Amino acid sequence: MATWPYYLFAIAAGAMLPVQFGINAQLASWVGSPLRATLVSFAVGTLVLVVATLAFARGWPGTDTLGAAPWWVWVGGFFGAFYVLGSVVTAPRLGAAALFAFILAGQAVASLAVDHFGWVGFEENPITPGRLLGMALVAAGVAAVRFL
Repeated sequence: MATWPYYLFAIAAGAMLPVQFGINAQLASWVGSPLRATLVSFAVGTLVLVVATLAFARGWPGTDTLGAAPWWVWVGGFFGAFYVLGSVVTAPRLGAAALFAFILAGQAVASLAVDHFGWVGFEENPITPGRLLGMALVAAGVAAVRFL
């Protein structure tokens, strides 16, 4: 199975983040608070997802299937809201490049832990010296973007 379409999709999704940071930060000034801007962003996103779900997804899982899911699968929306609110609050103070560098650093460190311990459905993939070197390079990149 070709993975390059997934690479392109991931790159496109990542490219939208700095734009989203700026849009949501500007929205916060128009609606008077980062929390309101996050709510508006999620409301618009919810409407888009409702339309996409109606157009592309057929049916809905039964209550037995939903009830059998582990408790932690339901907190993804909390993490999404925290992420968007965090970017709305910090974007005007850090700028797009520094904000993205810090977010990337946080994602990289958390990804190491998630992989190492096999959390949230990922297979265990232990921390290695090469992966630690990669994290050190990410940290150096964050420092370069923010402080140089």
